[in-house]
Amino acid sequence: MIVLWRLRSQTVYDPVFEDWLFHALLPLAAYGALTGSACVAGSHEQVALYLVAGAALLLLYVGIHNAWDTVIYHTFVKKPKERQKEEQPKS
Repeated sequence: MIVLWRLRSQTVYDPVFEDWLFHALLPLAAYGALTGSACVAGSHEQVALYLVAGAALLLLYVGIHNAWDTVIYHTFVKKPKERQKEEQPKS
């Protein structure tokens, strides 16, 4: 929920669909699957275990994607801006 609030409240960057998908929708779906697995664990053990496994894999995938996205941002956006500031002559 904190991530959703921060996505909506920040003004520097306008989030695109991919940001909403990987920072809000997919994690919520994974947590929903975990909640669902807890609800059906008593009567359908095998289904509950598959839901837990699917949620874990989804969260792993989302984490890898977000980490990769962060590395790419810092490499291709943040570093070039820092280099430009360093190369500008001081008056």
